[in-house]
Amino acid sequence: MIRADGRWRARIWTGFQVAVALGCLGLLWRTVDGPAAVRSLAAADPSWLALALAALTLQTLLSALRWQLTAARLGVRFGTAHAIRDYYLGQVVNQTLPGGMIGDAGRAYRNRGQAGLLASGQAVAFERLAGQAAVFAIFAAAFVATSLVPGGIDWPDALRGPLAGFVIAGIALPTGFRAATNLPGVVGRSLTGLWRALGTVLSGRGLLAAQATLSLGTAVCNLAAFAFCARAVGVDLTVAAVAALVPLILFAMVIPISLSGWGLREGAAAALLPLAGASASGGLASSIAFGLVFAVSVLPGLVLFWVGPRGANIPARADPQP
Repeated sequence: MIRADGRWRARIWTGFQVAVALGCLGLLWRTVDGPAAVRSLAAADPSWLALALAALTLQTLLSALRWQLTAARLGVRFGTAHAIRDYYLGQVVNQTLPGGMIGDAGRAYRNRGQAGLLASGQAVAFERLAGQAAVFAIFAAAFVATSLVPGGIDWPDALRGPLAGFVIAGIALPTGFRAATNLPGVVGRSLTGLWRALGTVLSGRGLLAAQATLSLGTAVCNLAAFAFCARAVGVDLTVAAVAALVPLILFAMVIPISLSGWGLREGAAAALLPLAGASASGGLASSIAFGLVFAVSVLPGLVLFWVGPRGANIPARADPQP
């Protein structure tokens, strides 16, 4: 009975996410001139889409290397070929199943043999967190610059205050995390363990620089891919606009109430890109193009998963943890 109830809850949640995605897209179609967005997509320049595909492919390769580096520090070691193959598989699952995190959970589970599920899960979580932190750093710098430098983005007052608070909170987060390790009880002990594991990942000669380089590389590839997709549908974004606006569009995908961010990302693009002089329909077309190219970019995961030995680079420990 419990398992049946769990399956029904999962199905209801899946249906809700699909409904949110379709509902947002339908609303945008009616409010921001959906037919104009379709015409822009139909006339998209394939050369710019190809550049976007190349940027997203490079992002995946850099992310896999970052995961390999992070996992090794926590006692989970595997080869580069395995890292790339398994990372692609995780992306395929994230794109095709509701939730957006199931593929990451699968990576942690499949690679738990050497150091246990906790260490494997921490490696995946820290790797994903590093990517988000790099995107945030780019946004924070661009937000401050465009707010202070004449000729920057004219941020509406309704956005300026909340975004300033978001930047301050993000900068203060590591300090708050460190302070929370002093909390009594289970919470304090758990956070202390996480803090120490994070220190292990970042400590050591050249590790911080390597993590920063890989993370900034993945962030730049992601932002560039969106800019290339926008250019393909006729929306020309400045570097400042890409650095300040595109991170906010991509952050919308993290909200776990939609299927792979569809609908939410398009709504954010339609609302934000007009700040850079684009039309709302151009923002919608740009985001749809990005979503489609991203879906294509993860397809090699289907091939790589079936070609070559799976798990060959992961010797299991004598007493694997569940």
